[in-house]
Amino acid sequence: MKQVLVLINPKSGTGGPYRFISAIEKVWDTPEHDISFQFSQSAEDGVGKVRRAIERGTDTILVVGGDGMVNSIGCALVGTDVRLGVVPAGSGNGFARHFQIPLHPAEAAKALLGGRTLRIDVGKANNRLFFVTCSMAWDGALVKSFEKYPFRGIVPYVLAGAQQLLEYKAQPFHVAIDGESIDFKHPLIFTVANLSQFGSDVLVAPDAKADSGDLELVAIEKKDMPLVLGQIHRLIEKTFHQHPLVTNRHFKTMTVQRKSASPIQIDGELMKAETDIHIEVLPSALNVIVPN
Repeated sequence: MKQVLVLINPKSGTGGPYRFISAIEKVWDTPEHDISFQFSQSAEDGVGKVRRAIERGTDTILVVGGDGMVNSIGCALVGTDVRLGVVPAGSGNGFARHFQIPLHPAEAAKALLGGRTLRIDVGKANNRLFFVTCSMAWDGALVKSFEKYPFRGIVPYVLAGAQQLLEYKAQPFHVAIDGESIDFKHPLIFTVANLSQFGSDVLVAPDAKADSGDLELVAIEKKDMPLVLGQIHRLIEKTFHQHPLVTNRHFKTMTVQRKSASPIQIDGELMKAETDIHIEVLPSALNVIVPN
């Protein structure tokens, strides 16, 4: 019998947490599963509950929350054989959208129960793990403005981006990527992607594969941004990363040297970071349940 812990962020989603409990219980409460439900009151509380569950022999953790909660719980599962399943309840849900996990709780529960286990790669930026994206320029700074909006979705994301375009001061990046040196004068976009999107269907690396053994860099210089955005059809066709003015590189290790320290975005959360950032891929480091 499989031991399953459903860990719920009570502040995520609409309609209250018991909507998710009911949807998951109807699908997962079977003779093959011993299922329990707990609330995660904070990142630390959630991680503690997961670690204790693993000690009791739990082999599957279902997370009800957004990318931030997926990150904190996923970090505790990296390197173990425990499976992570995600019932999306966040604002962007970049992790769930990449794997085409339904956004409706009942449909997500069904898709995970009938899904398969995939061993995916994990990114590491200095001492922080990430599963979706890590951004270091304007694309990371806009999180600061986005967090101030009382509502979520694509509209506040666009508004936050516009505000940060006025406030963000681009700086030079010296980059060593798999041993090759590249200088960026004033990058506006500088995102390392493990999965394909930021969330809310905002794609940054449409070709990113979760189990490729590589990470993907997408970078655009400030002076080139208007020219890239001028070809709007590329955004619709999901080919903007193939624009000749867009740097798009697959890699295993990268070191970024910046003149000034500034925060970076990791899986939707803004984090403090030093001037130098070392990034590497941890291949096949996490078990994830994905729909068939």
